[in-house]
Amino acid sequence: MKRTTKKLAATIMTAALLAPVSAFAADDVQQKIDALQKELETLKQQIKTNEKKVEKVEEKSLGRWLTIGGDYRFRVDSLRGKVAPHTPFILPAGPFGSPTNGYAVHNDSLMTNRFGLNLKAKATKDVTVTARLLMYKTNGNQTADATNASYFADRNSILDGSIGHVPQDNTLRVDQVFATWSNIADQPIWFSVGRRPSTAGSPTHVRQNNERPGNGGVPGLLVDYAFDGMTLGYAPDIEALPGSYAKLCYGRGFEAGYRSGNSIRDTDMLGVAIVPIDTDPLRIDFQWNRGFNIFDNPNNVQAELGDIDWYGLGALSTLKNVGMGNLNLFASTGMSVTHPNGNVSPGTVFGLLTGDFNTGAEAPTDKTGYSVYVGARYDLPSTGTKLGLEYNYGSKNWIPFDPAADDMWTSKLGTRGHVYETYLIQELKLQPISSYLSKAFFRLGYQYYDFEYTNSNNWVGAPTKISDLTATNMQYLPPLKSAQDIYATFEVKF
Repeated sequence: MKRTTKKLAATIMTAALLAPVSAFAADDVQQKIDALQKELETLKQQIKTNEKKVEKVEEKSLGRWLTIGGDYRFRVDSLRGKVAPHTPFILPAGPFGSPTNGYAVHNDSLMTNRFGLNLKAKATKDVTVTARLLMYKTNGNQTADATNASYFADRNSILDGSIGHVPQDNTLRVDQVFATWSNIADQPIWFSVGRRPSTAGSPTHVRQNNERPGNGGVPGLLVDYAFDGMTLGYAPDIEALPGSYAKLCYGRGFEAGYRSGNSIRDTDMLGVAIVPIDTDPLRIDFQWNRGFNIFDNPNNVQAELGDIDWYGLGALSTLKNVGMGNLNLFASTGMSVTHPNGNVSPGTVFGLLTGDFNTGAEAPTDKTGYSVYVGARYDLPSTGTKLGLEYNYGSKNWIPFDPAADDMWTSKLGTRGHVYETYLIQELKLQPISSYLSKAFFRLGYQYYDFEYTNSNNWVGAPTKISDLTATNMQYLPPLKSAQDIYATFEVKF
């Protein structure tokens, strides 16, 4: 009994002694827990801060704000042409050359290299800057002499709007650069200003194996020229008219400057485009353009000759699962109406589609021309093969603004006569890496020009029926009556 009492007393005394120690240990543990919780909260805040820093870094990274792409093309052309009888008008020769019964011209292998670099930067929310740089040269040449053979006005010299689109040298030049402000006032309205994307418009992209130009493009039948200007566009969301938009366009074709005594006015362009529907199955476009104070010689302007109105209507359709492939169809028509002011280029009798060496000056009157352009391309996705066929015709007084077109002889869409073209595209069935639009392909084609009137792609001077020409008829440019081009390319888009 005494032993049990002693054990109980010892236990109570031990518990009494350990109680403060246990309380102290519990307080210590709690303090450590509190400290760990504080450290955890601090770590969470640091993680959130680091995440925000990473997001900011990502926003500034190239992939988030800058898109880079481009294309490379090697091309070889075999050219044949026949010049009609005429007498050359050569100013240094006093001023007429010797009568000729006509002759043949050819180049068996004209090789060229073209490189394009595309940049698109997101500057701020809803504001982007887009640029395209171009280099285009003839193999073995650093000038435009090899391809600018003085047969056509659009190839007789390098123009402001054709730089980079006809062979010149190995300088990488600015072809396009423009800033676009979208979603103005939270509405489907955009404003764009700069050197415009006014080349290679629909439906010329079909034979070039390019994507559709989008709402920044122009109808290729009316305009193919690198203009400096601006656009105001509106793209309403209308269920019955998917993809529809309209835009007002302005461009400066020539700046007269402010030289003392200068009476030449600026050449300006104004256009209205209406696209009521723009989908894969169907795209329809309407276009009106007006050129004010059209100049005589783009590189040495001496006179303004009047105004020109252009009207265009086009349709493009892609029909899928037609047999083993997809069928692309298009049709475009255009009309040009010149309004001469009576002026002629100094030292000549040439006005706006008026004046002829053989008949002399004539009373200036409005001239109406028209053109049609149709084509089809059948695509076989299983093999990457595409077969195309195109035809276009221009009347006696047809004159578009197409000096930058991608044709070696002259812009085929500005021809006064008939042009036939067929081509085959073979894409390499290789996995794209740089972007989903990347591809490499070969293209083999044939063009045949059958000219009915002189001065295709030239708005200065009256056209003459080529079948009426004789060796005594004076012509400023050697008049080709027919021409052909067999061409092949290897192209890479990245």
